Amino acid sequence: MATTKLLLSLLLLVQLAATAYSIGVNYGTLADNLPPPAQVANFIKTQTNIDAVKLFDANPDIIKAFANTNISLTITIPNGDIQSLINLRTARHWIIDHVKPFYPATKIKYIAMGSEVLHWGDDALKASLVPAMRTFHNALIREGIKDVKVSTPHSLGMMLSSDPPSTGRFRPEVHTILAQILLFCRQTKSPFMVNPYPFFGWSPEKENYALFRPNSGVRDKFTGKFYTNMFDGLMDAVYSAAKAIGFGDVNLIAGETGWPSACELPVCSVQNAADYNGNLIKHIESGKGTPLMPNRTIETYIFALFNENQKPGSAAEKNFGLFKPDMTPVYNAGVMRNQQHKYYYLLSKKYNPVYWSH
Repeated sequence: MATTKLLLSLLLLVQLAATAYSIGVNYGTLADNLPPPAQVANFIKTQTNIDAVKLFDANPDIIKAFANTNISLTITIPNGDIQSLINLRTARHWIIDHVKPFYPATKIKYIAMGSEVLHWGDDALKASLVPAMRTFHNALIREGIKDVKVSTPHSLGMMLSSDPPSTGRFRPEVHTILAQILLFCRQTKSPFMVNPYPFFGWSPEKENYALFRPNSGVRDKFTGKFYTNMFDGLMDAVYSAAKAIGFGDVNLIAGETGWPSACELPVCSVQNAADYNGNLIKHIESGKGTPLMPNRTIETYIFALFNENQKPGSAAEKNFGLFKPDMTPVYNAGVMRNQQHKYYYLLSKKYNPVYWSH
């Protein structure tokens, strides 16, 4: 009997170890020391559990490199191109140049119309966003491409309030355009893409809450819902804001989230980055969802694949990568095929039942 139990236990461990913990990642290229795209695509396909990649441009070499990998791709239209894409002919030419040469061999899933336009764009660009999204969607249909969805990523700067999550509301100045975007997403069955970063909401007293570490949690006094991490709180705040204007049915995805492993402040460390991303992956893969969006796997893209030494801004901006340019891990977040994050953390940290109950 003991032998049978041991064999069953070993079989279970083997099955669990073979499980693919899928996750998306943002592949930025603001560096002068990154490997060639073909090498990167092969590395992701053969060495990691990453099954979705989001680009910040439409680099043809990268798009081509992911052909026949079965890795889904999001390609991004630069903010500077958005206004021209209100014209249907221009939109069709963009698709002919940047999508059709590679699709469907490359599994293009989403087209991101710009990046954080409501945060960075001027009034003219903001006014062009929804018309360009609608035109581009129609252009895809005209070109015979019906299963590639159009979305646009948003920073959480669009939020007027987010704490407690049930009181999440959009800022008045972007309320109208966000309602138009959400309507477009509903009509086309596209996701509403947001970029939640607990890193930017860090404070010493909220560190464990931000990093998915054991903490006393936060209860929303209006709903009674209990939160054990900031990521869920941010996503539910966006959900509440969308629901408040009649769009609680639109699917939300996290287009960017991550934690830097180095910067000028103690909050940036290899341990903190490993804890955030490792625990985030575990949380997403559990399928628990959030208190207001239970029992769902929120499509999530970690920022970023590589450290990028030419990225403008602070040291933190250069050190969000899961991997160094030589493709060795900066830390173990559980995305390597030969490393399962659950067991890594159980072995590398003191076991704490509370830690694994979230």
